[in-house]
Amino acid sequence: MNLIQLFDLSFSGRGGRIALEHYDQEGRLGALTFHEIDARSRRMARVLADRGLKRGDRLCVYLANRAEMIDLYLACLRLGIIFVPMNILYKEREISHILRDAEPAAVVVDGALPGTGQTWQICELAGEASTAAPASGGAALDGDEPACLIYTSGTTGASKGAILTHNNFAANAVTLITCWQITSADRFLLALPLFHVHGLGNGLHCWLISGCRMRLLKRFEIAKAEQIFREFRPTLFFGVPTVYVRLLELPDQACQDIGRRMRLFVSGSAALPAHVLEKFRARFGHTILERYGMSETLMNISNPYAGERRPGWVGLPLPGVSVQLRDQDGRPVADGRPGEIFVRGPNVFAGYWKREDATREAFCDGYFRTGDIGVRSADGYYKLIGRRSDVIISGGFNIYPREIEEFLLEQAEVKEAAVAGAPDEIRGEAPIAYVVCEPGFDPAQLEERCRAVFASFKVPRAFIAVERLPRTALGKVQKHLLPTPEAATRRQ
Repeated sequence: MNLIQLFDLSFSGRGGRIALEHYDQEGRLGALTFHEIDARSRRMARVLADRGLKRGDRLCVYLANRAEMIDLYLACLRLGIIFVPMNILYKEREISHILRDAEPAAVVVDGALPGTGQTWQICELAGEASTAAPASGGAALDGDEPACLIYTSGTTGASKGAILTHNNFAANAVTLITCWQITSADRFLLALPLFHVHGLGNGLHCWLISGCRMRLLKRFEIAKAEQIFREFRPTLFFGVPTVYVRLLELPDQACQDIGRRMRLFVSGSAALPAHVLEKFRARFGHTILERYGMSETLMNISNPYAGERRPGWVGLPLPGVSVQLRDQDGRPVADGRPGEIFVRGPNVFAGYWKREDATREAFCDGYFRTGDIGVRSADGYYKLIGRRSDVIISGGFNIYPREIEEFLLEQAEVKEAAVAGAPDEIRGEAPIAYVVCEPGFDPAQLEERCRAVFASFKVPRAFIAVERLPRTALGKVQKHLLPTPEAATRRQ
């Protein structure tokens, strides 16, 4: 079964129900039924086919959230065209790499595209689709057919295209709908970008299969958040940690009103600090459900919907997902000991586009090597403590930056924190802390507090104040873009 056949549960079974609330380019709010969404995507499929696109072609899409992006995605699924969403924050160098690698038949844009490539304007496609005859049927696709190429964030080098199949997306969505109890009665507010698997793989698919009502935002804006929550009255919300930090800025009464109507808040794409979860619970009356996934695997682990949502932990393996922790020699590690997370299941991607070497390196004994380091508790909960590439080896000791970052974030004057390794003549590497702090922060005080709780080799050699941390669109810190200690010192 392919995704379109699975979405027919809503297209046919709930056709007359309002499916989507969305804003047009003038900011006006409109609504579409499931039947209308199906019809729009069929007309868009006719346009793409008339323009010569065929099964197996790649279509790159460089768009912010809008209803027409959903039309394009569904049209591609129907025809067997591989959908390639691109981060709209990417610049010419990053875009050029994706275009060279994916070799798309065309790129859909709204305005100009940084770089080169054959571009189609979304307004022109939408205009043609408004009068086109709906495409009947679609390509005979099975679940192993590629649905998307999702390019990784490239925080450690050039990004690679992860091939995600219809089966990958279907298994992920059905699991989340079951485990998080998503139903047609939910009202789902989605402010995540559809160019990322968090918004696309979790948000869009859970919406279309469950048949709930969704309002799509172009982006999250804290200035509009209170009004949108009050007007739409959502019961379900997916966010990233930075969004939840911003929501804590709302007045107490607004927090209580929002929390009273909500059923579930979910956080992912970056680590949720435990103190943010605790503050949110106190203000909104809800414990955020944190989970763990990747572009290559969609969702792997989740705190339970019914059960303990443990602060600082990402939860238990989802149904069908096998998880192992292994040391650098590939041997299993005991509970409480750090190890690299290996995963296997129907959610795991088919491999990297045109990168057989990288695909072979990424798998071991049928398991995908995530590159993330974690620990498991005696009762089966998993906690992330860093990336394999982020581990700092100082004088022969392993230092996991997240442990230090979480402590720094507990300090009242620290708004953001990142810890990275820097060359050290004696120890090989030493940890350096980059912090976004309130004015007048005292590095000596932070160092003293760290020395009170950490072994000496874990205490950052320096505490460097920065205006902000470099992050991806989903809030993940890009440590390779942090200034060197010497460069930071010269700027201060």
